Amino acid sequence: MGMSTTDQPWGCPNSSSNITSKPSRNSSSHPRAPVEVVSSAQANFLRHFKRFDTVEDFSDHHYVSKGNASKQHSKTWVKKVQVDWKIFLENNLPETISVRACESRMDLMRAVIIGAEMVHYHSGGLRINPNLYNCGKVCLSLLGTWNGNAREQWLPQESTMLQLLVSIQALILNQKPYFNEPAYGRTKGTPSGEAHSKFYSENVYVLSLRTMVYSMRKPPKHFEEFVRSHYFERAHDILKAANGYIDGAPVCSIVKGTSQVESMKFRTEVAVFMKTVVDEFVKLGVNELEDIPEPPPVIHTDTSR
Repeated sequence: MGMSTTDQPWGCPNSSSNITSKPSRNSSSHPRAPVEVVSSAQANFLRHFKRFDTVEDFSDHHYVSKGNASKQHSKTWVKKVQVDWKIFLENNLPETISVRACESRMDLMRAVIIGAEMVHYHSGGLRINPNLYNCGKVCLSLLGTWNGNAREQWLPQESTMLQLLVSIQALILNQKPYFNEPAYGRTKGTPSGEAHSKFYSENVYVLSLRTMVYSMRKPPKHFEEFVRSHYFERAHDILKAANGYIDGAPVCSIVKGTSQVESMKFRTEVAVFMKTVVDEFVKLGVNELEDIPEPPPVIHTDTSR
């Protein structure tokens, strides 16, 4: 049986997928056999990327200047961290979380957390959120950075880093981050609350596009290929979603009777900045990207008459 295979290296045209077909000997008298879609090199890389590993160089870590490698930790602390690494992180991380720990600085760790499919940022990368501060602080009861009952706090004998990472993924990276702010949570489902949430999500989406570009241009150490492969695989979906927003699709539910002025501003900002995002996708070797539509012009009406 004959076989034809196209197999391009990283960054070459059509490298988003390798197609293997198995036609019959006499294609004129027999129907063509199904086409088997073989994963791209980037998809294979992501599939085999180690979810947990230890590294030495964390020179670009946000908290690298907060301590030093010569600091002596207690034996109890070291043992607890080693148990976390070996039992919980090395063997039990979900597919959507990858971690790198530093052997010479056991107090440092870096994680990539991919949110749920319904989270509307679509990048699966970094997110702007009321619980995630620009200074690096994560607001979460489990970390002691927010009030909570005793069972929600960090319990040295019970709590684990796996528990923390999964909590960030489930509790923080959600579809409507506006309501993560406790003061706003009680307005969820009200016209005012949903309108503010929509406006907040629009701003966050534009900021997440900027974060996306920054990540592609300057990926964190030990996740360089992960970031490039991730965006290579997601590029078409990201662009499709952005084009939908430019055409008027809401980031979250549209509240009846609310002003659409913010949405027009949002659509324009997405259209403008997606050109930069697409440029970065092209640098990764992504091809056959659909065009970015122009948002409709803003029509001003005179309501004073």
